[in-house]
Amino acid sequence: MNVTVVVPTYNGGKLWEESAKAISGQRATIDRVKVVDSSSKDNTREIARKYSFDVSVIEQKDFDHGGTRSYALEDIDSDIVVFLTQDAILDDEDAITNLVEVFEEHKNIACAYGRQLPHDDADFLAAHARNKNYSPSSYICDINSDYPKGLKKAYMSNSFAAYRVDRLKSIGGFPSKLILAEDFYVAAKFLENGHSVAYVASAKCKHSHNYTVTQEFKRYFDIGVCHSTQKWMLQLLGRVEGEGVLFAKDQIWTCLKSKKYFTAVRSILCSFAKFLGYKMGMKYEVFPINFVRFFSMYKSYWNK
Repeated sequence: MNVTVVVPTYNGGKLWEESAKAISGQRATIDRVKVVDSSSKDNTREIARKYSFDVSVIEQKDFDHGGTRSYALEDIDSDIVVFLTQDAILDDEDAITNLVEVFEEHKNIACAYGRQLPHDDADFLAAHARNKNYSPSSYICDINSDYPKGLKKAYMSNSFAAYRVDRLKSIGGFPSKLILAEDFYVAAKFLENGHSVAYVASAKCKHSHNYTVTQEFKRYFDIGVCHSTQKWMLQLLGRVEGEGVLFAKDQIWTCLKSKKYFTAVRSILCSFAKFLGYKMGMKYEVFPINFVRFFSMYKSYWNK
């Protein structure tokens, strides 16, 4: 199967250097690596060209999570497109091979995502989140599967994900003007149209964030906005009631077992921030636009 890799970049720094090196070291035959750079002010483009990647440049103000990826998709005619983020580092030489193989084995799969491991500098909460949310067990699901439940059926992460190009184009690519979760949106569309989604645990990358309490609030505010503007996904798949509470309890208990008492307090604050942010995001329309922009992590969305 022909494979193209796409990476949106902006001031990628040291992690991008590591990511680019890992991409170039893959044993899979990659026909093309396409970098879409949002007018970086550092050496991001020079790093890409060092590894013979194709580079196109857009204005920073024009970046859009879905729209930019659809722009990258326009001239791609390979069988499979793999999307990575600039801070995701493929964990071994077979990461892309392992991810793409699932498409050959199961013809109904339209998209697949890999396992994310914590970065070497991940703090305790970031490492727990990755280890809890990315199981060592793979799965394939369709709209009628018993596992995963509810919205989790459509979980997908463009930090390391692959799509059949023809099926992605058949649904119009990624949506523009969506605050985040363009990957989630597409997976839900595939499920709605009778296709399957896969999680491939043997395809691994390092990708995590050491979010502060404030950042967790802002991120979950944006998730709430996304769910509010895309209610069809909730209607199609249903909610995962209680999952957030179970995750929060498990994280706090893990902190306590490890005698990380200060971290347990921070975990409680982060969990409350997520809950409050999500609830406020779901009701974002009742707030003045200046408040909404302040609450949001992706402020450029509100300029559009």
